Amino acid sequence: GCSVGSEMVIRARPLPEAWRQRLQAPAPRRAPAWALAAGVALCAGLAGFAAGRWGADAGPTATAWAQRAAAAHAVYVPEQRHPVEVAVRDAAGQRLPAQEQHLAAWLTRRLGLPVRLFDLQAQGFGLVGGRLLPDGDRPGAQLMYEDAGGRRVTVYLRRPDAPGEVTFRHEQHGELGQFYWVEDGAGYALAGALPKAELLVLAQAIHAQGGGGALGDNPAHGPR
Repeated sequence: GCSVGSEMVIRARPLPEAWRQRLQAPAPRRAPAWALAAGVALCAGLAGFAAGRWGADAGPTATAWAQRAAAAHAVYVPEQRHPVEVAVRDAAGQRLPAQEQHLAAWLTRRLGLPVRLFDLQAQGFGLVGGRLLPDGDRPGAQLMYEDAGGRRVTVYLRRPDAPGEVTFRHEQHGELGQFYWVEDGAGYALAGALPKAELLVLAQAIHAQGGGGALGDNPAHGPR
């Protein structure tokens, strides 16, 4: 990976066949929007969030951590003064490369896997910062991105429960959409109140940058 503050080179990675198959499959029956809100109320610090029915295509392993990712998104995205634990921009919206480097190194050390700060600038989203989260009985992490219009998306990062676990799912709960997958030794859950097609573009960008194994400490810049 390149060092923070340098120009990032994105490796072109073809969209996995499982992704294409999942996108072409009929949409599963969705849970009502109130299920997510009920789960957030029950999570008591996010660690116990497991309420609600998440659709027929959600695997038994992925479901619990995908719910935790959605709960964390719901809790922190509305925050204005403290949306993240480690901010990577100053009050004027300027990048703080030292903070980017600190965030990537800190989360890498705590999660026990290389954490990349994905560059979603081409998709109009800049990194706000990140935080450490509980992921069951181990650490997880959340990166938050924001576009010029104030819309926010989050990327939940974790170490998979079992080696070789590979999934790709899309869930929709009211306005909140989510893509989540496990690939090459890391789990990812992208969440945001965006149209499915727009959220997919972000998921593809994360995957193209090595969102599933070949990770590094690349910078993440763009409009705040």
